[in-house]
Amino acid sequence: MTFYLVLTVNSITFGGLLFLLSSGFSLIFGLMRIPNLTHGSLFMLGAYFGATFVGGLLGLVFNFWIAALLGAILVAMFGAALERLLLRRLPGQPSAQVLVTLGLSFMVADFSLMVWGGDPLSVQTPDSLVGFVRLGPLAFPLYRLAIIGIAAVVAIGLWLLLDRTRIGAMIRAGVDDPDMARVVGIRVSQLFTTVFALGSGLAAFAGIIGAPILSVYPGLDQDMLPLALVVVIIGGSGSLLGSFFGSIIIGFIYNFGQALLPELAYFVLFLPMLLVLLFKPQGLFGRFVP
Repeated sequence: MTFYLVLTVNSITFGGLLFLLSSGFSLIFGLMRIPNLTHGSLFMLGAYFGATFVGGLLGLVFNFWIAALLGAILVAMFGAALERLLLRRLPGQPSAQVLVTLGLSFMVADFSLMVWGGDPLSVQTPDSLVGFVRLGPLAFPLYRLAIIGIAAVVAIGLWLLLDRTRIGAMIRAGVDDPDMARVVGIRVSQLFTTVFALGSGLAAFAGIIGAPILSVYPGLDQDMLPLALVVVIIGGSGSLLGSFFGSIIIGFIYNFGQALLPELAYFVLFLPMLLVLLFKPQGLFGRFVP
C-alpha cells in the first residue's frame, strides 16, 4: 500500500510539471495554431538557466526562486523574439512552422551541449522545502507536494487570466476574428507575442522547478516534448482544463507504467493517445476544429 501511495504522489507531481509544460504548448497551438516543436527545448533551456543561476556557474549564487524567475523571463524573451522574427513571417503555413521550430530545437540542443557540456547537472532542492511531510507511517517529500501546489496555483491563475479578465477576452477575440479585433483597436500581433512569451516562460519555469527531481542533461527536451504532445492530444488543444486533466492522466500512466510494466511503458503511454485520435480527435475537452 505504501508503494502505491508514494507512486501516486510522484505521479501527481510529474503531472503538475507536465501541466506547466503542456499548458503553454496548448495555448500556443490552440490559440495561435502554431505547432511549436521547440517547446521541449524551452523546458530544457530553462532547466539549464536554473542550474546556472543556482549553482553559481556565473560566479554568483542566486536564491532558487529568484533563479526560477530569471530563467523564466529570459526564456520568455527568447520565445517572444522567436515569434516576432520567425514565426510571424509564416502565417498559415503549418509545414514551414514545423520545420522551423524543429530546426530551432536542434540548434538549442547543440547550443546547450556547447555551453554546458554533456554531463548531467544536478540542482539542489530549496532549503525551505527539504524534508518530508509525515502522515502516520507514510512520509512524502515536501518539495514534491510544493510542486503540486504550484501547478494548482498556476492553473487557477491561467483560468482567471483567460476567462475572467479583459486581456483574456481580447485574446479570444483575436483568435476568433482577428480582422474584427483589429478594427475595434485590439493589437492582435502584440497579444499573440504575449501568449507565445507566456507559454515559453511556463515551459522554462517547469524545467527549473523540475530540475531537482529530473536533473538537467542533454536530451531532456526530447524526453519531455512527446509527453507534452500526448497531453495536448488527449486533453484538447487550447483547453486549460484539458491540459490539466491530460497531464494528471499521463503522469499516472507514465509513472505506474514505468514501475509496473517497464517493458511496455511506452505502449501503455501512447495507447490512450491513439484511442483519443480515433474516437474523439478534438481531445477530451477540446473544441472541434474542421
